[in-house]
Amino acid sequence: MTNDIAVSSDLRDRAVSRLKKRRDFHTHAVVFVLVNSFVVVIWAVTGHGFFWPVFPIVFWGIGLFMNAWDVYFADEITEDDIAREVERLERKEHHPST
Repeated sequence: MTNDIAVSSDLRDRAVSRLKKRRDFHTHAVVFVLVNSFVVVIWAVTGHGFFWPVFPIVFWGIGLFMNAWDVYFADEITEDDIAREVERLERKEHHPST
């Protein structure tokens, strides 16, 4: 019974974390669209020269893509991942490179 509560709590924590990441991504996407729309409007009002808004759109778009990848496609961190990292840090602590 106690193990079920711990597992349920762990699953709940993971679900909450994923939901927060998803909500943050959606906020990021809305801000991306609004700000870049405003930048395009500024470009249009100031005379249709070289389409300079492409630079913030592309570079911010790369960040948005990476955020989406983290939210929807990246693997979750497992206990094995944590154990390997702890072992690596312990080795590094015992054998610091100078």
